[in-house]
Amino acid sequence: MAKKGILLINLGTPDSPSTADVRKYLDEFLMDPRVIDVNPVLRTFLVKTVIVPFRAPKSAKLYRAIWDEKTGSPLLHYSLLQQQLLQQRLGDEHIVELAMRYQSPSIDSALQRLKEALVGEIQVIPMFPQYASASTGSVHEKVMSIVSTWQTVPPISFINSFHDNDLMIETFADNAAKHNPESYDHVLFSFHGLPQRQLKKCDHTGNYCLKVDGCCNTLNDTNKFCYSAQSHDTARLIAAKMNLPKEKYTVCFQSRLGSDPWVQPYTSEIIAQMAKEGKKRLLIFCPAFVADCLETVYEVTTEYGDEFKALGGEHVQLVESLNAEPKWIEALAGMVN
Repeated sequence: MAKKGILLINLGTPDSPSTADVRKYLDEFLMDPRVIDVNPVLRTFLVKTVIVPFRAPKSAKLYRAIWDEKTGSPLLHYSLLQQQLLQQRLGDEHIVELAMRYQSPSIDSALQRLKEALVGEIQVIPMFPQYASASTGSVHEKVMSIVSTWQTVPPISFINSFHDNDLMIETFADNAAKHNPESYDHVLFSFHGLPQRQLKKCDHTGNYCLKVDGCCNTLNDTNKFCYSAQSHDTARLIAAKMNLPKEKYTVCFQSRLGSDPWVQPYTSEIIAQMAKEGKKRLLIFCPAFVADCLETVYEVTTEYGDEFKALGGEHVQLVESLNAEPKWIEALAGMVN
């Protein structure tokens, strides 16, 4: 009987923390029309002449701060562990491959290995809990573009999102429990940010997103694919698992790029507000990521930690990502089965 191919796809990471490799990664990432969704001529001008030349040296410095001499990028390290552990969990009836949307290992090479293995079907799992056109949508488009050139296309299925997966929610709550969450003044659920225009594009009615008060507080047929609404749902489910009342946590968004309005509130502004209110200890989740990476290890722990202390706070604690936790591997196996 033909084996089933499983393709895990995460965002990507530079091959090294050198400025040249970071520039190469940023160039591929930011030239994706789903990431910077503006006129192609404007996108090329911004990426090639403004963003990458100035951002690459700065980002390279940050990558060097989190790079491990033996394991390299934490994102790639944990992604490889997830692939290996899922392969062990599923057994010989499946072939689990790993790819990155940008850089190595490439989606093209991973699909080619599955093709050569003569798998009977392929299931694609983008490793993004909440759906966004710039992440999951981009992965789907890339896979379909590649297999469209094949003479024989096997059955292919795609995971759209898993923002409410029970075992994923439990894993985040378990990771938080290690830090005695009751000892913190407030909890932040900090998700990766997106431009507001990308949220509006997911509202096919054109009259709901950002126009209805509290539109992200519940999921419905209009916003069921909305990144912000799914993010709020993830936070609500983790908080419920922790018995955390609404007044004890805030949903916010990090990693802004450019001057256009992004999803709000911004994490940096919430941190400043917490300090102004006299909060001293903050516990921060990053539930948009399934593996620790630059945005969690450095942006939260170092950048936000330093900002908070400079404003009078005492401590920012990152809740570790899913990484190689057994329940998370079981969650992936459940998606497959």
